[in-house]
Amino acid sequence: MADNELGDLTRVERAAILLMSLGEKDAAEILKHMGPKEVQKVGTAMAGLTNVQQNHVEGVVAEFLEAVSGQTGMGLGSDDYIRNMLTQALGSDKAGALIDRILLGGNTSGLDSLKWMESRQVADLIRHEHPQIQAIVVSYLDADQSAEILSNFDEKVRLDIIMRVASLEAVQPAALKELNDILERQFSGKTGTQTTTMGGVKVAANIVNMVDSAMAAELLERITEIDEGLGTQIQDLMFVFDNLVDVDDRGIQALLREISTDLLVVALKGADTTLQEKIFRNMSKRAAELLRDDLDAKGPVKVSEVEAAQKEILTIARRLADAGEINLGGGGEAML
Repeated sequence: MADNELGDLTRVERAAILLMSLGEKDAAEILKHMGPKEVQKVGTAMAGLTNVQQNHVEGVVAEFLEAVSGQTGMGLGSDDYIRNMLTQALGSDKAGALIDRILLGGNTSGLDSLKWMESRQVADLIRHEHPQIQAIVVSYLDADQSAEILSNFDEKVRLDIIMRVASLEAVQPAALKELNDILERQFSGKTGTQTTTMGGVKVAANIVNMVDSAMAAELLERITEIDEGLGTQIQDLMFVFDNLVDVDDRGIQALLREISTDLLVVALKGADTTLQEKIFRNMSKRAAELLRDDLDAKGPVKVSEVEAAQKEILTIARRLADAGEINLGGGGEAML
């Protein structure tokens, strides 16, 4: 099927249709390899599937996998399907929290549940808490979510939180208990005497790297004014899109397999020529020609859209690096 026949479907909706085309066991195996935000997005899209056209099902399956036949029924018992699949993928505890949010619109509590919440909600939840509590929360969450949370605070608070994150090494049980009390739930049942390691300069660099460029520059300037050494450490550990030029060819090829052409085109609109050429060299001749054509044909793109696309690719790169599938060169290697 031509891609333009699926043009009215977003990538998330296509993923949802694909998962609904699979059996619960296979879909659950796929979800095990996805992060919290990805699972929530796809799960929400699955819950909203109604009257899916058969040609869309066939088109999505043909696009992502080899042709599959006979599994085109959609929208029948989807709630049960989602419950069973998520439980298999995530376990009953985590799945229960997510099912409430997707199917029932319910809320959950606890430190882990913050990963499933909108960033603005988390910011509002911790807005009036002690700065150290705010820093613990920001350290615990993924860098991209933490960056979004910081964007909901004013400059002074952002600076205070990120400085505290950088200085965190271990969190005492009393601090975790205070946070658990705020969230109305014990921290995963851990009430022992061992400290919990979180935060540090690496985490701070990761978070600063994920905020928008203007905010990052502002934070780095203020941090350096207060502590020049710390500012230099954070800047050295930051990994930006153009640093991908330091990744070896095998790593670039692995990364390219994980990202869509549409996302890559937008990201490369703001990339250095050297990085663009490296990307082209790690594609087949035909694919590189098509990508060049897409770049030439692409009209002006907002800076915010380019940055968002680049950050999405960086998130994928970090995930691959954490899994040991690629090595991030330069600063990125030190950050992991």
